Amino acid sequence: MMQGDLSGLTQFLGQLRDAQIHFSVCSVRSGAIMVTVNVPGEIWEVEFLDDGSVEVERFLSTGNIVDASAFADLFARFSDRRRGS
Repeated sequence: MMQGDLSGLTQFLGQLRDAQIHFSVCSVRSGAIMVTVNVPGEIWEVEFLDDGSVEVERFLSTGNIVDASAFADLFARFSDRRRGS
């Protein structure tokens, strides 16, 4: 089992590079480094936390392709802008 420490993170990144799997690294919450892995039909968010744990969340595509009309739904559902202000 991979450890959630820095050596575990660097080992994981090395494995991704060796396998030629596209990824990016960022931090979206305190005490965690996130590796976002993009593969066909899936996005994996792998977080290495400072307590040594690793959290993995997978997002699977439905396979449905839509057009730009979907933007209206995106902004209606997820905008942080306060309505009426």
